[in-house]
Amino acid sequence: MTDLPDDIEQLKAMLLELHYQNEAKEKLLVAKQEEVAELKTQVELLIEQLNLNKSKRFSSQSEKVPKGTFNEAEQQKSLPKSNDEKKKTGRKPLPKELEREIHKHELNAPYCECCDEPLHECGVETSEELKIIPQKVSVIRHERTKYACRQCKKTQTKSKIITAPKPASMIPKSMGSASAFAAVVTAKYVDALPLYRQVDILNRSDIDISRATLANWCVQLGNKVKPIIDEMKSRLLNEKLICADETTVQVLREEDRKAQSKSYMWVFRSGEFIKNPVVIYDYHPSCAATCAKDFLGDYSGYLLSDGYSVYDTLDAVTQAACMAHARRKFTDAQKASPSKKAGKPEKALNFIAKLYGVERKTKGLSANERQKIRKQEAEPILSEFKAWLDVQNVLPKGVLGKAIAYTQKQWHKLLTYLEDGDICIDNNVTERDIRPFTTGRKNWMFSTSVEGAKASANLYCLVMTCRANDINPYYYFQYLFTELPKRDPADDMSDLMPWLVEMGDAE
Repeated sequence: MTDLPDDIEQLKAMLLELHYQNEAKEKLLVAKQEEVAELKTQVELLIEQLNLNKSKRFSSQSEKVPKGTFNEAEQQKSLPKSNDEKKKTGRKPLPKELEREIHKHELNAPYCECCDEPLHECGVETSEELKIIPQKVSVIRHERTKYACRQCKKTQTKSKIITAPKPASMIPKSMGSASAFAAVVTAKYVDALPLYRQVDILNRSDIDISRATLANWCVQLGNKVKPIIDEMKSRLLNEKLICADETTVQVLREEDRKAQSKSYMWVFRSGEFIKNPVVIYDYHPSCAATCAKDFLGDYSGYLLSDGYSVYDTLDAVTQAACMAHARRKFTDAQKASPSKKAGKPEKALNFIAKLYGVERKTKGLSANERQKIRKQEAEPILSEFKAWLDVQNVLPKGVLGKAIAYTQKQWHKLLTYLEDGDICIDNNVTERDIRPFTTGRKNWMFSTSVEGAKASANLYCLVMTCRANDINPYYYFQYLFTELPKRDPADDMSDLMPWLVEMGDAE
């Protein structure tokens, strides 16, 4: 035992020193505990990120909720399936509108093997095979008859020659016909076939057309369909709901910008429940709020988007958010979770699954009926979901924490679809319309010029509007490129909307 001094002042000094030492040790201990807690949090976040990355790389990308504690599968199973949802078995018949080439098969000597008597016809057994002819190339030869006046030859010093007019063309003096233009545009913007590959295909038929010529065709055609796009945009801006999304595109030659700079293709389209939907692609060099403002102008209806902050700057519109985006974030949290047991991400996903179950019930109903069912069944689910979100205690920087924070921030927008039966619960229709563009972008990578990007945007408008209205784009382009040259830009173009073109007219 240490000898203690008899002097009181010395004792006080020793006690004070011990007190300071203990305080320092406690502070060091707290600091280490905080450091351990922080390291533990970082490890948890890294494990989540690792699980999420592994899932995205190796696993299925489905967002379906697996069976688990919160699945409540009995509620989903109780929903009757519509006729459209029931799987049809067997091979689908070939389309009736396809041209039929009849091959008859008969016996040379139809006699019975038993009694050697002649056989009589008692019916026909039919079967069909699909015939595919690789790209067929032919030539349209225009022979314009010339006319002259014999009387003028006798009486006048000059004789005027009159030539029968040639049909108007989208690109005068070009060797391309309406069907050729339609084939090139469809191959590039529908089938994502780059122009250099189309050149190779034409070369197999001994047709020598350069890639530059095909590119020039696309740019000119894209510019000349602008009156059709303007008419479609006018119709879209008169609808009560517009869905919006955006994706990147690279333009090599743009004034005052590097070739590596990102530009953007904005997509605006009709809601899911419109009979004749319109899809508009709008090119801009940036993703600034002014791009959306320039397109929408004084539009004051509903705007459905993915929560991108620039849409919040639009004062006139009523914002609606996409439930699928919220679901996707909880799906990521589910994949990132180190636990294999059903937990909080599954609970959130099952709330959302119930909401989509309500939507399935409303399929095929009117807007008023849809709104009524949503009020009765979806609104209580949303209230319960919100109450659950508000009491969750999770890592704010974790994948689940971010999913909860995103959903809470977007909550008032997620409720907007309850106001009107014509508003969609999510923005999936727009994402489906932007996906073909991103697929095509992988093949052609970039646009050479701003003019080319804008021309591509116009042609994509027509392609995706045809797709949204279940119309064959090739036949529509063939009809449009035949009829549009006959019109003046100031003429009424409403009869050239894709859904008004009869397939027979196009052919």
